Amino acid sequence: MVGTPAAWSNWAGNQRSTAALTVRPRTVEEVAEAVRHAADTGRTIRAVGSGHSFTATAVADGHRLDLADLDTGVTVDPARRLVTVPAGMTLHTLNDLLARHGLALPNLGDIDAQTIAGALSTGTHGTGGKLGCLSTFVTALTLVTGTGEVLRCSPDEHRDVFAAARVGLGAVGVLVEVTLRCVDAFVLRAHERPAALAAVLDDLPGLVEQHDHAEFYWFPYTDRVQVKTNDRVPADDRPLPRWRGWLDDEFLSNTVFAGACRLGRAVPALAPGISAISARALTERTYTGRSDQVFCTPRRVRFVEMEYALPRAALTTALTELRKIVDRLPFKVLFPVEVRFTAADDIWLSHGYGRDSAYIAIHQYVGMPYEPYFRAFEEVATGLDGRPHWGKLHWRTADSLATAYPKFTDFQTIRKRLDPDNRFSNPYLEQVLGA
Repeated sequence: MVGTPAAWSNWAGNQRSTAALTVRPRTVEEVAEAVRHAADTGRTIRAVGSGHSFTATAVADGHRLDLADLDTGVTVDPARRLVTVPAGMTLHTLNDLLARHGLALPNLGDIDAQTIAGALSTGTHGTGGKLGCLSTFVTALTLVTGTGEVLRCSPDEHRDVFAAARVGLGAVGVLVEVTLRCVDAFVLRAHERPAALAAVLDDLPGLVEQHDHAEFYWFPYTDRVQVKTNDRVPADDRPLPRWRGWLDDEFLSNTVFAGACRLGRAVPALAPGISAISARALTERTYTGRSDQVFCTPRRVRFVEMEYALPRAALTTALTELRKIVDRLPFKVLFPVEVRFTAADDIWLSHGYGRDSAYIAIHQYVGMPYEPYFRAFEEVATGLDGRPHWGKLHWRTADSLATAYPKFTDFQTIRKRLDPDNRFSNPYLEQVLGA
């Protein structure tokens, strides 16, 4: 169960740490023992997932808890459309498991490499005007508190903890098991097309309301976007040819785009031209496929990211200001800007708490300057009542975030009760939640 000290870095390479001890528990009791051992030695302990957060949320300078070997068993109930799985399982593994039982998650984000615990704890979301973040699919969870106690939570059991822990940043306990509400397996019809940004914004309500899932990417220095809609259909009657999938998703979106980013980093003056070419290289296409395989695509080009959830009515203003920011930066932006949508939910630290949201995600290629870009947009987003994604870069503090989340004080009360000695704390949590 116990390993030697080990260096760790996240997927983007912008967060690194070396824990005093790495623990790989196989059972829930071993997780509880690891938490109690950290307490006995006066150290903090942090659970680490797949490293797909850009913030320092998973940085562990005390003890690191790797849940990859945790086995709590798997229970699938097709009749009730429920699945109970270890929280350290990856979304990719979960999706394949569900497919074998004729089930699927109602929605997913762009990638499936995250652990379930990591995705839920940071508020990971997909896009869909009538769907909340992935944590809204949780019907029950089991966690280990900062005192080593094992708690099972649901709407009927430890209801306040359930409201806090579904998006809990790992601050109220270590998620060890999760029960998720699923749906019958379904097929999606994906339609991707280039469009003018102004036309998309003019018909924004229609785009969001007329499709099950809708998003678009704006290419900096242009007035062009790539729109993608996904809608449920009865049959997988138009599968994407293997060569076309390879051409668009591997060759153009990864191999060619990586080369373009390297060129833009070496010769920044070429960035606007590269963006214009990229905007026109992705042509229109329509295809069908298994839901998770349409939602999730490979991401091999490394980047750093900031994402803000905004009231939907603020989207046009935010994008207008963002375009001004990009134009006046002393350096160039190489990545498109992603815009997605979610429905309101009731999870205390969910970005979508109490309101329908539009998300704006900005990126920068690794090795390129990004902080002035991200900070400038953060100032705009904060002024529009935006909430930063917990797993994406930002500089907000507890004082600032307390006014953004109506249940922030309630969350702090649960945190203090379940982790009275801040056993799960690290510098990031001190920043966003306070010491």
